Amino acid sequence: MAAEAPAAGLSLRTTGSTCLHPLSELLRIPLDQVNFVACQLFALFAAFWFRIYLHPGKTSSEVRHAFATILGIYFVIFCFGWYSVHLFVLVLMCYGIMVTTSVSNIHRYTLFVAMGYLTICHISRIYIFHYGILTTDFSGPLMIVTQKITTLAFQVHDGLGRKAEDLSGEQHRLAVKVKPSFLEYLSYLLNFMSIIAGPCNNFKDYVAFIEGRHVHMKLLGVNWKQKGFHSLPEPSPNRAVIQKLCVTSVSLLLFLTLTKTFPITCLADDWFVHKADFLTRLFYLYVVMQAAKPKYYFAWTLADAVNNAAGFGFSGVDKNGNFCWDLLSNLNIWKIETATSLKIYLENWNIQTAAWLKCVCYERVPWYPTVLTFILSALWHGVYPGYYFTFLTGVLVTLAARAVRNNCRQYFHSSKALKAVYDVVTWAATQLAISYIAAPFVLLAVEPTISLYKSMYFYLHIISLLVILSLPIKPQAHAPRQPRTLNSVHKKKTD
Repeated sequence: MAAEAPAAGLSLRTTGSTCLHPLSELLRIPLDQVNFVACQLFALFAAFWFRIYLHPGKTSSEVRHAFATILGIYFVIFCFGWYSVHLFVLVLMCYGIMVTTSVSNIHRYTLFVAMGYLTICHISRIYIFHYGILTTDFSGPLMIVTQKITTLAFQVHDGLGRKAEDLSGEQHRLAVKVKPSFLEYLSYLLNFMSIIAGPCNNFKDYVAFIEGRHVHMKLLGVNWKQKGFHSLPEPSPNRAVIQKLCVTSVSLLLFLTLTKTFPITCLADDWFVHKADFLTRLFYLYVVMQAAKPKYYFAWTLADAVNNAAGFGFSGVDKNGNFCWDLLSNLNIWKIETATSLKIYLENWNIQTAAWLKCVCYERVPWYPTVLTFILSALWHGVYPGYYFTFLTGVLVTLAARAVRNNCRQYFHSSKALKAVYDVVTWAATQLAISYIAAPFVLLAVEPTISLYKSMYFYLHIISLLVILSLPIKPQAHAPRQPRTLNSVHKKKTD
């Protein structure tokens, strides 16, 4: 069955601190969610203090590392109590691998141990403790830590175990050439800015931020004298933080209204499954899945704002000369809501997780990169059956969408009118497809998922199969799929 809303008596259900229970009762919001928001808001104020009073120009990097780590550990214990031990165990195990294993195998062993431990925790959380369907539990931070641990292991392998000419440009830029100290390792994984809600980031970027080189590295390529500056400017993140807090506030308002009005459980109602006609189900599915988004918009945008408030997340200067603070952004809401293809949608949803999957899987595996990346993504998310329905359906629809785009798009670019029609149709198709694909992800269980898809006549599965079987599969422009290495770029220039 679909997950049911928690009863009022379950508001105390948490493994963390209960000191905010009166506030939870007053707001009628589960205590674990109150603890989560309280920690993130405290982290926001701490981030401003960290940037001003522990500025790299005033404080050593060791002090900044230590403060970020200690406060992050406190947040985890406050939110999750003794379950936070799982994070510390995984961090210590993988640091042992980092310092004892050869660089030629460090990435393999780390990925196996980290994903294995995460999977065990996912299984125990569901089938042993019966915990976590509706709550904000320890698995979220554990998933973020797993991303960081494996990202760092692969980047250490790139820096110490591979030749520079065999790396792609991005791999070369992010390669770590010296193994981190224990304090650097703990700070990168457990810092207060990203321990609760992420996002994943790269070790070199984080260390540059702690040491005060983060912003200057992004500004060195710009001729500031032509712009009237006599020295490198010091971009302030305040405007970006305020904008993101506004988005966070709107998302919270939508969550408390729209999400409560159209809960996911509506998709398992007898009226929806057996009585509504197909077009009504199609529209209602779209509305319910739209209503499920604000909580992600809220959590990810607030996490981004926390990092920016600390001075982390500067990405450079755009073509108009504006400072950009989107290095760690996990989504682009405008591009998500106006996406005209699955590719555009997925490129702007959970951006840092997509970057992680590309780093540790897609650009590394020699065969079936799309399928294997979807499988790794499903394993990372957890063991609920709904996740696997979503990702396997996603593989099928992605292949079908790619075939349609490769075979049909060129016929709609002969005029602006045809292109406008193409954009409207592909936008509608993309939004409906995402609703269909993602529904099992929030339903979680097998029974409501099958019931939903039966009520929809498995229409997208059938259409996708017909498309794949009927349209010729044209080779992609980047096949054979290999990242451009420095060696290949040099060879192309000499040719």
